[in-house]
Amino acid sequence: MKALLHLNKYFLRYKWRLLVGFLFVTVSVIFRVFPAQLVRQSFDVVEIAIEEYKSGAISDLAILRSKLLWLGLAIIGSALLSAVFMFFMRQTVIVVSRYIEYDLKNEIFDHYQKLSLSFYRKNSTGDLMNRISEDVTMVRMYVGPAIMYAVNVFFTLVIVIAIMISINPRMTFFVLLPLPFLSFAIYKISQTINKRSEKVQRTLSEMSTFVQEAFSGIRVLKAHSKETHFQNDFQDLSNKYKDVNEGLFKVNALFFPMMLLLIGLSTILTIYVGGMEAISGDISAGNIAEFILYVNMLTWPVASIGWVTSIVQRAEASQKRINQFLLEEPKIVSPKNAIKTFANSVEFESVSFTYPDTGIHAIKNVSFCLPEGKTLAIVGRTGSGKSTLANLLLRFYDRDKGSIRIGGKSIESLDLGVLRKRIGYVPQDAFLFSESLSNNIGFTMDQPSSKQVEEFARDAEVHANIIEFKEGYNTKIGERGITLSGGQKQRVSIARALAHNPKILLFDDCLSAVDTETEENILQNLKRLTAERTTILISHRVSTVKHADIILVLHKGEVVENGTHSDLLNSKGEYFKLYEKQIREAQVNL
Repeated sequence: MKALLHLNKYFLRYKWRLLVGFLFVTVSVIFRVFPAQLVRQSFDVVEIAIEEYKSGAISDLAILRSKLLWLGLAIIGSALLSAVFMFFMRQTVIVVSRYIEYDLKNEIFDHYQKLSLSFYRKNSTGDLMNRISEDVTMVRMYVGPAIMYAVNVFFTLVIVIAIMISINPRMTFFVLLPLPFLSFAIYKISQTINKRSEKVQRTLSEMSTFVQEAFSGIRVLKAHSKETHFQNDFQDLSNKYKDVNEGLFKVNALFFPMMLLLIGLSTILTIYVGGMEAISGDISAGNIAEFILYVNMLTWPVASIGWVTSIVQRAEASQKRINQFLLEEPKIVSPKNAIKTFANSVEFESVSFTYPDTGIHAIKNVSFCLPEGKTLAIVGRTGSGKSTLANLLLRFYDRDKGSIRIGGKSIESLDLGVLRKRIGYVPQDAFLFSESLSNNIGFTMDQPSSKQVEEFARDAEVHANIIEFKEGYNTKIGERGITLSGGQKQRVSIARALAHNPKILLFDDCLSAVDTETEENILQNLKRLTAERTTILISHRVSTVKHADIILVLHKGEVVENGTHSDLLNSKGEYFKLYEKQIREAQVNL
């Protein structure tokens, strides 16, 4: 139950609603007890009337009919009132469980967003989704039905057993004798159900991850004609899911037969022991009927003890999985008294970094100084550490050694939100949302106008493509922008970064999928837009970086050259080799 203590704050938040719900539970139980007592009175009235009729004390049974009519109406009224208060009970307790489900999902989603990138490198999307959906549903069953039935069981047992003992303790003992065995049997079955339910949850997580990856990479899947292979793999997972569910259903199949068996045993004992007590004159026939109704009234509450225990166990297992991520602390956070005002120069001094999850030493003693309003280009072969510099500048990770300063201030002392709002970032993998083109471009703006969106699209050289679509800027582009080409996605991503109106522009190889003419047009537009902005261009193409004020050449995580385009060509070093190679490739392509 320790994992479920996390939910106490929500119980306190909705304590008054829950207390009202528990009041409705009590009233509902009280009105459920009345029909049994009224049935006993009906039997007693009939028994007395028959005796009086036989003895000649009365000659007309009209009075009996009148009494039975009123007792029948009272039974119906009590049942209706019990049902009404049961409705109110569910409208309070179950609704509270939905509120808590809503709050818990929001808490998890909010916490997910705060966690560092290293967390997402370790955990699959399917698992993240399963914890915020299926696991939260299991927890809701605890905060709703389980608690509601637990309270219902408590009041029912207290009220009904007290009445039964007051009538005949010996009969009460024999009547209730099978019920603890029923509860224990259901508890043992529930333990097996819990274990098999966990297997179902794990298998469902595997399926969610598999499906999410398959449809996210549908282009790759189709390009390599792997549909049949993936279909077979999914079928194997589906069979595994079916098998673990079958195992769960087989155990569930024991539940109702066992419950009916023990209920029938209690009813037989009630009739037998009650009959013996009635013969001895200790109780009346009405008491036997009353006890039979009490047994039926207690059967589900007692049986639900095991069921509620199962729900609690499953909820505890799910909440433990949820807590595992909620207790995960974000490694990158804003410091107390964070600096929110700073200039836009960028400086790296002897910065080194190793990825914690892979152990790859990506950056080694990198140093450079980029004055405000200037353009820095970082060029190098694949795997040279270019994108790692972008990750460090955005504080997706913290450097291992050295220092990074923006506006002369240590990056760790800056407010994280302000820092990232100040940087317009275009990632290497242009991610777009399954929204309209207009919403994707205006993503970083509060209320973008169509004129502003079009202006940024023109600057990114994507306006001409957009107006060719049937619905123009209102075109829905599908998940991850699947309906667009690679170059179009990159240019929409550039437009989105420009709409951010950043002070620092960070382009991470974002022109790799566009042709040289479009690239040149975009660079000319950027030259105008970046006149007063600090700009960092990361690329493996020399044509992208040749106009930069400073060019760094990275090789295996180290700066091997730096200078202007002409200086680096004259030095005949790594940059010159890269330039010559790309010139030859361009000539071959022509």
